[in-house]
Amino acid sequence: MPDKSRHNKKSGGYLIIESMIGISIAVVGLLGVLALLSRSVGLNRTVSNQLTANYLAAEGVEISKNIIDTNIIQGNPWNQGFDMDGKFEADYSSANLEPNQNRRILFDNLSNLYGYANGSQSPFTRIISVHPVGPDEIKINSTVSWTDRGSGKFQVSVEDHFFNWRP
Repeated sequence: MPDKSRHNKKSGGYLIIESMIGISIAVVGLLGVLALLSRSVGLNRTVSNQLTANYLAAEGVEISKNIIDTNIIQGNPWNQGFDMDGKFEADYSSANLEPNQNRRILFDNLSNLYGYANGSQSPFTRIISVHPVGPDEIKINSTVSWTDRGSGKFQVSVEDHFFNWRP
């Protein structure tokens, strides 16, 4: 009959090695999941900033449109304030375009609005470029730029053309 105590002494170390290998595989798997979650959070911030920048760029064109409409309503020339090439800035409450000062747009936590009056500094800057094409056409280009941590520099541009179609 073989000696059972001698057999158990030889196989005792295998359990520790198997446990260490199993724990190592589990740790490597968890680290992979954590790396994936970390990258996902970073991409979520980037996509969120891209969406906000798209809206801010579109708002720049809409502000220009509102100024043109106000000119018409007040009986002023339709292109008053848009008669020369230039780079400008404006926010949702602007009555006209101001010369560009490369200021960052501020975000007001109380009103949830972006502007230049008050709030905390956002990563976004907006430049509204005006290019008169002719006496009856204006090209507006609204460009929003920002920098994300670790992702680099980004830029979104929205362009529109406005025409003097009224007699």
